[in-house]
Amino acid sequence: MAHPFSRSLLCRLLFLVMSLASQRCYCVRTFEFDVHHRFSDPVKGILGVQDLPEKGSREYYVAMSHRDRIFRGRGLVGGDRTVLTFADGNETYRLSSFGYLHYANVSVGTPALSFLVALDTGSDLFWLPCNCTSCVQSLQSGSGQTINLSIYGPEASSTSKNVLCNSTFCELQRQCPSSGSSCPYQIQYLSNGTSSSGVLVEDVLHLITDDDQTQEDDARITFGCGQIQTGSFLSGAAPNGLFGLGMQSISVPSILAKGGLTSNSFSMCFGADGVGRIRFGDNGSSDQGKTPFNLRASQPTYNISITQIIVGGNATDLEFYAIFDSGTSFTYLNDPAYTQITTSFNSMIKENRHSSGSGEDLPFEFCYDLSSNQTNFEVPMLNLTMKGGDNYYVINPLLVLYNEDVPAGYCLGIVKSDDVNIIGHLHAENFMTGYSIVFDRDNMILGWKESNCYDDVHSNSSKSPTNKSPTPALAVNPEDTSNQSNSSPYRNPFTFIFIVVLFPLLAII
Repeated sequence: MAHPFSRSLLCRLLFLVMSLASQRCYCVRTFEFDVHHRFSDPVKGILGVQDLPEKGSREYYVAMSHRDRIFRGRGLVGGDRTVLTFADGNETYRLSSFGYLHYANVSVGTPALSFLVALDTGSDLFWLPCNCTSCVQSLQSGSGQTINLSIYGPEASSTSKNVLCNSTFCELQRQCPSSGSSCPYQIQYLSNGTSSSGVLVEDVLHLITDDDQTQEDDARITFGCGQIQTGSFLSGAAPNGLFGLGMQSISVPSILAKGGLTSNSFSMCFGADGVGRIRFGDNGSSDQGKTPFNLRASQPTYNISITQIIVGGNATDLEFYAIFDSGTSFTYLNDPAYTQITTSFNSMIKENRHSSGSGEDLPFEFCYDLSSNQTNFEVPMLNLTMKGGDNYYVINPLLVLYNEDVPAGYCLGIVKSDDVNIIGHLHAENFMTGYSIVFDRDNMILGWKESNCYDDVHSNSSKSPTNKSPTPALAVNPEDTSNQSNSSPYRNPFTFIFIVVLFPLLAII
């Protein structure tokens, strides 16, 4: 038996969707919905989630780093377009009890059921909890309210169809007793015994056109009927399903493109306030920066090449690969790139480097103390030159920590990796803040353009930042609390302004 969202919760979610949804439409055919960080005030207020590790606290960054480790194993072992959006609305939510990932409220089946699914460029299969013997069926909100989560059931949907073992989507055909059997699937994650398994099914994903006609444009998609979830999926990470955005043919963007609903591309944008947008069918604009993907047939990922590191105007030629991953909060670099960036950055900082005390477990090595009543400081500008020559200026490389509403210090938001390099996509103060990132699979390029995720991200009227020559240092005011809902602080990407909400936070000193 399915367990739908409570009527009151769904009404509140829909109210949030209507109140925050963009009223503009800038292309002819895309999927579009807003992205909201779980720390944004609208999300915390609507969902009643208040008792969380506060943004900027030690626990906040430790939790984000822990959640990254859980998910890093997933994928590691234009023309005219119609504007489309999810029928349940275009907002997403970032929730601590959902593993610190971003989620979209999507509806599947007939009659439709709503699911809060994690958005993930690091994996391919879209799966939902389904007739499950091991899954999360409800959560407790911060106010103590029980939130029932939808559970999909093929027998309850008149449009559901089994995917048989002779399907091209079936990768586990050897486990099938016959070609007419239902196709099994199993995804084994590398951390903490985390997995999802079940059978593949086909059903409709409910979409509507984002125009004055608001017509239905449903898509038949193949996804996992997740009967058994284990590990972190039972303790908070993606309990209500995972929305695959990867390159392989079974991912949602691939299915939408093959069905002719969109071009084979999408973009993701994240603002400093935690509100963003994802657009299916978006190939970006002619004035965006771009670099080609490095394809590996065995494990295709959104992997790019960086050829030069510039810190404070000092350039070092160093070629290395990195994966752009929406399921990773921070940026993880291994040597020699990690040492090159951190030591160069450290040599230009005037503040004293923080001495970690016993019991401190922040994931960052390069943190600095701010003196009492210090109102500003300077940090060197960080620029990555991508293969092809376009520059990617890191608008926001820092994380500020607070002690009882007072800025106490800051960290360079890079974690040392012992394996692959990952450019984290979701953390509201990291390497992708202030940009619309385009995953263009038609042309096999990664694109980027400055955006605050509110204004017209497709406008060609503003100059692209990719060819500017920045000043070598950024002036930081950690106490600036400007509201950027109507105007972007990133129009001059080299004036560094922190947009923060002050909470009582734990000290790092």
